[in-house]
Amino acid sequence: MSQTKITINPNGSIRIEGEFVICDAEGKEFNLAGRKVIGLCRCGHSANKPFCDGAHGRNGFDSVCPARELPPPVKK
Repeated sequence: MSQTKITINPNGSIRIEGEFVICDAEGKEFNLAGRKVIGLCRCGHSANKPFCDGAHGRNGFDSVCPARELPPPVKK
């Protein structure tokens, strides 16, 4: 399987590219109809959640998330 790329778009969606599945909370897969690129809503305004429909632009969503280093995971 090739690597999946996830991009947090400034003031927009989460873009996923590559081989992936998206499941609901019960583990049931969404039928993505063969798509290899998809945008997930980050603003909460999409009428097609969890997928982006461009509502972020119409609602003035403002969020920029530059890459950064995370601390090591906490041992459980």
